[in-house]
Amino acid sequence: MSKFTPVRLLHFADAHIDIANYGRHDPDSGIPMRVMDFLNALDQIVDTAIEEKVDLVIFAGDAYKDRNPQPTFQRAWGKRMMRLSQAGIPTLLLVGNHDVSPAVGRAHTLHEFSTLAVPHIHVADGLKLWQPDELGVPVQVLAVPWLSRSLLVGRVDTLGRTVEEIYQQLEELVSERVADLIERADPDIPLILTAHTSVSGAKFGSERAVMLGHELVLSGGLVNNPKLDYVALGHIHKPQVLSGKDSHPPIIYPGSIERIDFGEKEDKRFVLAEVGKGETHWEFRMLKTRRFIDPDPITPRTEHFMEDIFSQLPAAEDVADAICRVRLTFPRDDEPLLDERAILAHFEAAFEVKIQKHYLSSKRSRLGDAAGVETMTPLELLETYWVSEELEGAEIDLLLGLAKEVLAQEVKE
Repeated sequence: MSKFTPVRLLHFADAHIDIANYGRHDPDSGIPMRVMDFLNALDQIVDTAIEEKVDLVIFAGDAYKDRNPQPTFQRAWGKRMMRLSQAGIPTLLLVGNHDVSPAVGRAHTLHEFSTLAVPHIHVADGLKLWQPDELGVPVQVLAVPWLSRSLLVGRVDTLGRTVEEIYQQLEELVSERVADLIERADPDIPLILTAHTSVSGAKFGSERAVMLGHELVLSGGLVNNPKLDYVALGHIHKPQVLSGKDSHPPIIYPGSIERIDFGEKEDKRFVLAEVGKGETHWEFRMLKTRRFIDPDPITPRTEHFMEDIFSQLPAAEDVADAICRVRLTFPRDDEPLLDERAILAHFEAAFEVKIQKHYLSSKRSRLGDAAGVETMTPLELLETYWVSEELEGAEIDLLLGLAKEVLAQEVKE
């Protein structure tokens, strides 16, 4: 063991505090109430850091939903960071993909903290090994912010190479740089790697739907280097531990701090750890967040339509202040049987309820019949498949729009 006392670390990621895709506005502040939910989760994290007197906070990227946050939300984030600053807690803010502009040289969403030199707040927007004298804590932190292709592509030979080959080169370049910095680190001082990126073997949550195109992926072997004492990851919203039980170093995605949508079913959490050289102890801390209630899809029978629906809904007293979804699949001819007002009345105590309807034509109800399938158009087949995969209505509409563009292009060619 090191001669140094273990560093007490708080690690969280993917705050996305300005996502407000459900609900209404708070009448006092004017802020969307869903944004208040995200800020409440962030307050729980800041409160814990101060009350438990942690030595270091690492935020592993993505403060907002995009790189152009409204000033109101920047003020809300800044107030929480200033609480950490005023408490004298060194805080490292890693720049994530939602924080940075794709154009090289543009300011990112966390720039003001370094521009104004806010005490104890450090912004990691480049690949760098932070030293104890910079952080004010006896620990080294190797920071790997979001590294876009545009930032790195000038360093590799792209002539005649496919996109996949270019990304492979970029991953090798970054991996070599990270491995070199690990080797340069002081072997007697605890070493933390924090990265906003995908790591091979990680399981994605619903955020995969908004990740378009390619991205850099770090290998599991790189982050599993025994010279590391903790790996603080961000970017993937599904909380998970990539290291084996009791193995060293712990490799952890804490996940996002609040649910973005119904695809995020897991409890939300952050990490508290005691990081020492060669030995780290850690635990998940659960966040109190708004409930999402999502019953299994309902396919009501024509002769017992509303009775079938209500028999499968949660009790009215169990949905208070929750965000709820009711997914119904039925033939379009049964639409007159649907009493949406009765369903909304059942969910009166809920924060919000969404009724999603997927219509089945007579063709789609005979999927086991080859003749029925053969008479369906490609778009009908795609829609039926996506319904069977339980995608949301908005997702299906988006995918159908893309499919139409692809099919139209095929016809032109």
